[in-house]
Amino acid sequence: MRLTDFIRANAPFLTAGALLTFLSSFGQTYFISLFAGEIRLSFDLTHGAWGGIYMIGTMASAAVMVWAGGLTDLFRVRLLAPIVLIGLAIACLAMAFNPWVWALPVIIFALRLFGQGMCSHIAVVAMARWFVATRGRALSIASLGFALGEALVPMAVVAAMSVVAWQNIWILGAVICLCALPVLARLLAQERTPASHAATDVSVGMQGHHWRRMQALRHPLFWCMVPAVLGPSAFNTAFFFHQVHVAEVKGLEHLVFVSFFPLYTAIGIAAMVLSGWALDKLGTARLTPYYQLPMVAAFLIFGLTRSPLGLVVGFVFLGLTSGANATLPNAFWAEFYGTAHIGSIKSMATAVMVLGSAIGPGLTGLLIDLGVGIETQFIGIAAFFVGTTVFMNWGISRAARDLPTATTDTDLRRPQP
Repeated sequence: MRLTDFIRANAPFLTAGALLTFLSSFGQTYFISLFAGEIRLSFDLTHGAWGGIYMIGTMASAAVMVWAGGLTDLFRVRLLAPIVLIGLAIACLAMAFNPWVWALPVIIFALRLFGQGMCSHIAVVAMARWFVATRGRALSIASLGFALGEALVPMAVVAAMSVVAWQNIWILGAVICLCALPVLARLLAQERTPASHAATDVSVGMQGHHWRRMQALRHPLFWCMVPAVLGPSAFNTAFFFHQVHVAEVKGLEHLVFVSFFPLYTAIGIAAMVLSGWALDKLGTARLTPYYQLPMVAAFLIFGLTRSPLGLVVGFVFLGLTSGANATLPNAFWAEFYGTAHIGSIKSMATAVMVLGSAIGPGLTGLLIDLGVGIETQFIGIAAFFVGTTVFMNWGISRAARDLPTATTDTDLRRPQP
């Protein structure tokens, strides 16, 4: 099926996925970090204190994701998504009107759980479950919402903060989440119930069966993938979380620094689409072990250069892995562990991802306060990604022997009213 025909035939479901991934922006680090200077000034926080608050709230959201993510195996997207968006809107309003420093961890918890956690999780689980033969395409198209948010939101927010109070931007975020509710209801007027179709879903994983969460946790492949899931979330998050500080270290104005983001996003979109196409052709076993190598180059460049041109090259490499990260890992869990219980298994991976996004800013912020320069940290981060690549290669090469040699899955089973 041609791409245009595929999009036309499945437009409501793909659009719903892209809408949810875009709305996750309000709980993503690249959005919250834009207000780091204002929040630290308003509450008199150091880099380490703000990073610690962010880490506490995010770690709490990761713990809750282990349970909340499994709800996608039981309930329809059209039921879960509105609840999540209402929670995200309330969290945005809380950030706008909060006068107490002790409430910041609670607000961060809500933003991360409903935004980065559940909005993203619902979207990618739906794509992995609804689409099989074209899973890569579906994930890459739905993930365009991430790219659109990364491309448009930072520059729009930085520009808006020069003319309006930063709290008003959070109020606008709440309004956008609430306005999306009727749109999402329209897109998902017809949708299947996961609990009802799981028994007939024939997209099996290793050894020809659907793995449950506890079985996956006892398998060594899951633990080989944990550093790879945690790494991009931890250190991509840390990079954008400390973007104001990084711009200062590099001797650039913040607006100049965020002007590199559209290039990063464009590369990410290209990598996302290409990896989705390659995934459908080659499978995740051949592609996943190597997709983090560009991250090694990116952080080496960020650590060693201060020239704008060097930073541009670093953003190119960062975008390559970030784009592939939107498709390959999400398809990986379905291909290796089956789709009947993909929500509960993917929730563990999402929890690890969210945990990583807590560890990254907190650890790097603490190291900055202790005198370890951010550029020195970038060199260590590059070494970490060398290690994740080694682990993935070892684990996937062994587990791939147990994958089914063929599948009878269809591209999409039409949802029932």
